[in-house]
Amino acid sequence: MAKVVMYCTAVCPYCVNAERLLKHRGVTEIEKIRIDLDPEQSAIMTARSNRRTVPQIFIDDRHIGGFDDLAELDHDGGLLPLLNN
Repeated sequence: MAKVVMYCTAVCPYCVNAERLLKHRGVTEIEKIRIDLDPEQSAIMTARSNRRTVPQIFIDDRHIGGFDDLAELDHDGGLLPLLNN
């Protein structure tokens, strides 16, 4: 299974939905980086993704985007191949 990293905050419904979708697709471990607890991580997230909103999801260092991007990737059939590399 691919490594999944998600930049998130404590209270974020899109983060919850992203985690739910990933778990539904068989992901058992998600490395969650809480940018609300560590402002330095917020700067790192912005530098890696060129975005300031959460969640920002990476699968094996490939930037997927936010929840809407993840859901679209799943709908188009592209998520499972990335997860099962």
